[in-house]
Amino acid sequence: MVMFLVRALIFLASAALGLIVADIVLEGFQISWRQPIGFILAIVIFAVLQSVLAPWLARVAQRNAPALLGGIGIVSTFVALVVVVIIPGAGLRIGAPWWTWLAAPVIVWLVTALATWLLPALFIKKKVSERRT
Repeated sequence: MVMFLVRALIFLASAALGLIVADIVLEGFQISWRQPIGFILAIVIFAVLQSVLAPWLARVAQRNAPALLGGIGIVSTFVALVVVVIIPGAGLRIGAPWWTWLAAPVIVWLVTALATWLLPALFIKKKVSERRT
């Protein structure tokens, strides 16, 4: 149970990092910082959608279009971003220029993937050093 919670927190943190980096890098990607609850809602909705959509889309692609399996992460990121943007009060907006809709999923997916890979290593390293002292 503890590992499940740690993994969930790491996934939420990586989703937050991905969204924040996209907000910093892309002109048309905007997080509503005036409503922190909206941003937290956006993180939670995005993370839940990502965790549900990625395996489902992978199964669908494996049955119908195996060549698409490599891009499932970016496709599920795109779909999750679209849903979060549609939800009123979720604290996320994607607008002009048009290519923001193409760049945002790539940036969020890349940062989320790297953070999901690196954050556990940081936590494990911290735990090991705590136990040694």
